[in-house]
Formats: sequence, structure tokens, C-alpha cells
Amino acid sequence: MNIKTALITGGATGIGKRTAVGLAEKGINLVINYRSSEKEALELVGFLNTQYGTENQIVQGDIAKQEDCVKIVDIAVTKFSSIDILIHNAGPYIHERKKMVDYTFDEWNYLINGNLNAVFYLTKLLIPKMREKKWGRIITLGFDRVESTPGWVNRSAFAAAKTGLASLTKTIALEEAKNGITANMVCPGDIVGEWKEKMISDTRDIFDEQSPIGRPGTGEDISRVIEFLIDENSSFLTGSVIPVTGSKDVLGKIYQ
Repeated sequence: MNIKTALITGGATGIGKRTAVGLAEKGINLVINYRSSEKEALELVGFLNTQYGTENQIVQGDIAKQEDCVKIVDIAVTKFSSIDILIHNAGPYIHERKKMVDYTFDEWNYLINGNLNAVFYLTKLLIPKMREKKWGRIITLGFDRVESTPGWVNRSAFAAAKTGLASLTKTIALEEAKNGITANMVCPGDIVGEWKEKMISDTRDIFDEQSPIGRPGTGEDISRVIEFLIDENSSFLTGSVIPVTGSKDVLGKIYQ
């Protein structure tokens, strides 16, 4: 039996956590990266070990730092020899709304590094082993309409990084297709707060008047798409940017 191993950045909480549970249910071993949520990471791994019997590892690191990305991969491949699936869930974000000229140089660089350069660091380190095995899955996260390079008021750094990441994801898909490696981007909609870790069943009696489909989005809405993309039979699906938004206009919220 060929057991796969996945690295999830920012996997201790939120959508990353919900995705980790979904993958563990399928028998996939996990490397859970976290930056500051050590307690949550340990609790998650304890739960996965008990509930699903998979092998799991936590590793601290700030993916906005090149040296930390190297450390994360070194620890991951020491335990598992190779990583078959990379899910780049972590993405630095500044909640304060700022015009482009109001970002400091450090803020700008941190957002670009964490949301774009980190994917270069990690995939550069992981793809060689995927090539050897002639199999790999790379999943990045974006935002609605990212492939059309939209402007996003007061989110310039994040938007610039993610639109660049959409292009990088498609380029990886093209360059690595012959090696059995797929790369796709999943774009969550307005999934906030505790809903990032919720199941779709948790929305059964919840009405959200702001959502066209009438219910809030959940972490499971995202993890289900990720699970489909990493499936053995999803090899024809690569280079795609997939919105999972419930048809809500996330970028237009500022004008509502």
C-alpha cells in the first residue's frame, strides 16, 4: 500500500486544520507546520494519532522566511523521506485596511514573501523527490477572481502576491506535467472566524443573508475540493484556479 504524506503550511488552525482532518481520514500522513500555534498543533496531532492512526509530525516555522522553509522541509523529509503533497495554506495577512502607499517596506516584503516566495522555496525543495516518484500534488490558496488580476482596494500587497502565485501555480503545472505532478489553486470565499474549522453539516440550521446560497461557507467546503484535487484519479486536473465562494463577491464587500 502506497501511503502518501502531505505537508500543510499553517495547518494547526482554521482551514488548514479542517484540511488536515480530511486528509487523515483518507489515511494520509501529515506534516503540520505552524508559526505560533504550538498548543493547537500538538492537540491536532494527538487527535489525528488517536482517531486515525496516521503518522504525523509538527514543525514550527515562519514560511515568510527562506531559512525556515528550508528547516521545515529538512525536518519533514527526515521523518518521511519525501513529501508527496504540498498544501500551501498559510498566507500572511494584515487585517488593517491600508492604501498601498501606507504599507511599510517590512509589511510589504512580509506579505510578498509569505504568500508568494514561500511557494517557490518549498516547491523548489520538494519537487525533485516528486519527480523521482513520478507523482506529486501541489495546492495553493488564492482569492476570488485572482486569475484575472483584479485590483483589491486596501489589500494591494496581498492581492499582488496572490495574483503572482496564480501565475506561478499555472507555470508549475505546465513545467511538471510530464513528471506526474499537478498544481492547482483553490480560492476560498468569505469564510471567517470559527467557520474555518466547521463542517458543512454545521450550517444546516444557519441562514446567512449575505450569502447568495443562504448559508455560510465552511472549512469543509475548501477541504473537499482539496481532497478531490489530490486524488490519484485527478491527474487531468492541473493548472486550474478554482473559486469556492458560494457566488459571493468578496472583493466588493468594501463597497457594500
